[in-house]
Amino acid sequence: MPDGLEDKQVAALLMKGMTAHYLLHRTYAVQPGDTIVVHAAAGGMGLILCQWAKALGATIVGTVSTHEKAEAARAAGCHHAVVRSEQNFVDVVREVTDGEGAAVVYEAIGKDTLSDSLDSLRMMGVCAAYGHVSGPPDPVDIIQDLGRRGSLFITRPAIMHYVAKRSDLEWTARDLFTAIGDGILDANINYEYALKDAVMAHSAIESGATLGASVLIP
Repeated sequence: MPDGLEDKQVAALLMKGMTAHYLLHRTYAVQPGDTIVVHAAAGGMGLILCQWAKALGATIVGTVSTHEKAEAARAAGCHHAVVRSEQNFVDVVREVTDGEGAAVVYEAIGKDTLSDSLDSLRMMGVCAAYGHVSGPPDPVDIIQDLGRRGSLFITRPAIMHYVAKRSDLEWTARDLFTAIGDGILDANINYEYALKDAVMAHSAIESGATLGASVLIP
């Protein structure tokens, strides 16, 4: 770990930050001007994706569950924060892109949103389904879901595959440490728990009540 970085900051950012790196640079290489969709945009992972994607020049449509979380997402760089219970994010994406659709959707919710995520994509768009907090999604029909929607791509990326080579691990970590040092990424640590209270920390995260990152302190 480079000098000058705080332990708590790196603890909150290392795994999620390396995940954001491969999602934004390798699963789909985000380009300036791309419109992207980030689900759970106010979660620990979503806030990192928003910050980094903004620095890459993307226009971000983020989905959240509350107005409080919408404000947090906007503060992290999300241009269009959508409260899912009040607005259809597919409609927002179509409006923002003049009907074209998003280049990529970072799908972290799963069963509740996957079908709409595919509907939000442009032709040959990418759905990076890296999480499923609402449960595993229904099976995807290659012809109906991908072909007829516009030759879409869908992938289930996992960090162990993207950093399987030592060189990839070092590259990913190096880029992450640089982004932290340059001020692109903020850890957004809003909760600290003693290690003995790990069960409490997990319960809070599972309830959906947390905002930003949580850290365990030995």
